[in-house]
Amino acid sequence: MCGIVGAVAQRDVADILVEGLKRLEYRGYDSAGVAIIDNENQLNRARRLGKVQELADALQAKPIAGGTGIAHTRWATHGAPSEINAHPHMSSETIAVVHNGIIENHEQLRSQLQDLGYHFSSETDTEVIAHLVHHELKSAKSLLAAVQATVKQLEGAYGTVVVDTRDKDRVVVARSGSPLVIGYGVGENFIASDILALLPVTRKFSFLEEGDVAEITRFEVNVFDIDGKPAVREAKESEVCHDVGDKGEYRHYMLKETYEQPTAIRNTLEGRLQGNMLDNQTFGAGADAIFQEIEHVQIIACGTSYHSGMVARYWLEALAGVSCNIEIASEFRYRQSHVPKNALLVTISQSGETADTLAALRLAKEIGYRASLTICNVAGSSLVRESDLAFMTKAGAEIGVASTKAFTTQLVGLLMMTLAIGQHHGMSVEKQNDIAQSLMTLPNKLEEVLALAGSIEELAEDFADKHHALFLGRGDQYPIAMEGALKLKEISYIHAEAYAAGELKHGPLALIDAEMPVIVVAPKNDLIEKLKSNVEEVRARGGLMYVFADASANFSSDDTMKVINVPVCDDLIAPIVYTLPLQLLSYYVAIIKGTDVDQPRNLAKSVTVE
Repeated sequence: MCGIVGAVAQRDVADILVEGLKRLEYRGYDSAGVAIIDNENQLNRARRLGKVQELADALQAKPIAGGTGIAHTRWATHGAPSEINAHPHMSSETIAVVHNGIIENHEQLRSQLQDLGYHFSSETDTEVIAHLVHHELKSAKSLLAAVQATVKQLEGAYGTVVVDTRDKDRVVVARSGSPLVIGYGVGENFIASDILALLPVTRKFSFLEEGDVAEITRFEVNVFDIDGKPAVREAKESEVCHDVGDKGEYRHYMLKETYEQPTAIRNTLEGRLQGNMLDNQTFGAGADAIFQEIEHVQIIACGTSYHSGMVARYWLEALAGVSCNIEIASEFRYRQSHVPKNALLVTISQSGETADTLAALRLAKEIGYRASLTICNVAGSSLVRESDLAFMTKAGAEIGVASTKAFTTQLVGLLMMTLAIGQHHGMSVEKQNDIAQSLMTLPNKLEEVLALAGSIEELAEDFADKHHALFLGRGDQYPIAMEGALKLKEISYIHAEAYAAGELKHGPLALIDAEMPVIVVAPKNDLIEKLKSNVEEVRARGGLMYVFADASANFSSDDTMKVINVPVCDDLIAPIVYTLPLQLLSYYVAIIKGTDVDQPRNLAKSVTVE
C-alpha cells in the first residue's frame, strides 16, 4: 500500500524521487522520506510527517545531492504515523531500506537482532530488514548476497529496496507478495511500486516475479529467481499515458474521475463489440473454449470490487443461466471450500495487486478450478500475469482513493463477460442483442446523469449535521446501495449501512428516526412495487428519505421524501446508471463536511497487504 521509488543515475535524483512519490501518494500519505548517497559516500536522509509536499518543501530548503537514492510514502501498519516511523530506515549510517508489506515474524527478528547489539529507533517491522542486511554483510560477499540471505529469514509480504554507502552505485530489490517494477533508462535505471511513478523518466519496464531479487546499476539489471538462479524478465514499452498532476477544471481527482466515466466506458467498449457480437479476443486467447465448458463461476474480490461482483451474480444467473457465488477474498482464502465441476474463478481488482485477491487466485490454482479470469485496470499487474484470461477495463489511472470509474468499468466488463458466457449456454440472440445495445447507449445515459450534479449538490446540504445514513435497494440495486454506503463512509466519515430493502423489518427499522436519512435507489423494474412498500415502512416511522428513481416509478417529493429523477434506462444497465448519483452525493457531502476527498484518513488506494 506504500509507494516506493528508487534510482541509480549519474545526475542528482532527489527531484525524480519526490516527483515519483507525488505520483504514488494515493498509495499512502501519512509520511514520506528519501535517502540519498552523495559523492562523498555519505547517506543523507530526510523524512517528514504528512503529505509528500512537506518532504518536498524540506528538500527545497535543504537540498540533498546524489545519484543513488530511495524514497517512500507510507501507509502505517506497524507504528503510528510519525517522523521516527517514516521510511527509509537505516542501520549504522550505511544501510538504508524502504519496504512495502508486512513482516509477520518481525518481533522474533527484532529480539534476535537486539541480542546481537542492534538498537531500534522505530516501532516498524521494516527496521529489522535494515539491521538484518547490515548483519549479513559481515559475512556476505556482496549487497546482493546479503539481501538474498536476509529475505530467506523474512515471513510475510515485502517489496523492498536496499542501498549501501559502501557500494553506492547499486541498489538491490526483492519482491514477495508486493509489486515492484524496474524502469530502464539510458545510463540510469529505476525501481518503483507502480509504473506511474516513473513515467516522467522512462517508458520501458519489466515486472519482478514472486520471489525475485534483483541488483540494479546505471548500466545493467540482473534478476535472480526464488531459487537464486539468473532469470529474464522481459522489458516492454508502456502505453500508459497519465499526468498525475493535472486535475484540469476539477477541484478533486474524485470529481474529475466521476466525470470521466462516460469516456472511460467508451474506451472499455471500443473494439470489443462488433455489431451485437463480442470480439473473440475480448477475454484473451482460448476464452471461447473455456466459456463453453464452464458450469459455475466463483467471483473473488475486496471492497468496491466485491460490490461489482455482487451485481455480476444477478446477471450471470438471470441472463447466462450459470450458477455464481461471490466471496470476499480474505474469507475465501482462509476457509476450506468445495470446488464445483468446471468452475471458473473470476478475480476483480482495480490495481491487479490486491494482496488477498492475488492470494485467492494462487489458492484456486491449487484446488482445481478449471480456469481463472481477472477483470483489471492495470496491464502487467500480478493478477493479469497470473490469470489464464484477462479483461482490461481501460479506465485509465484512477488517483482518488474512493473508486469511481474503476467500479463502473468493472461492471461493464462483467456484463460483457455475462454476454460471452451466455453465448455458449443458450442465451437467445434477442437477449444478446439487448445486452449489446444497452451497453452502447450507456455512455450517453451517464452524461445525462452527470447533468443532475447541481440538484444532488443541493440535496447534500441536508447531510451537514448527520452522523448516520441508511441505503436501500432491491435485486441488483442492493449491491449499488452497498457501494453508495461505502462511498459515503470513505470520504465523508458518516457511518452508513446498506440493506436489501426487504430486510428492513428484520432489524434496521429500529434505527429509523428524523435524524437517520434513508437513501433509496429505485429504478422502475419488477421489484418496484415491493420497494414502494418498504419505503412506506420508513415513512410510517418518521424517516426522511432521499429517493433516486426514474419518473415512471411515480415517486413524488413531499415533507418526508425528496426525489431526484434519474434518466430512464434499460434494466440491464440500471446498476451502472444508478451508481453515479450516489458517487456525486458522497462527494458533495464530503465537501460540506470538509474532509480530504481524494486521500481520506486511514485508507490507501492499492491494498497490497492482508
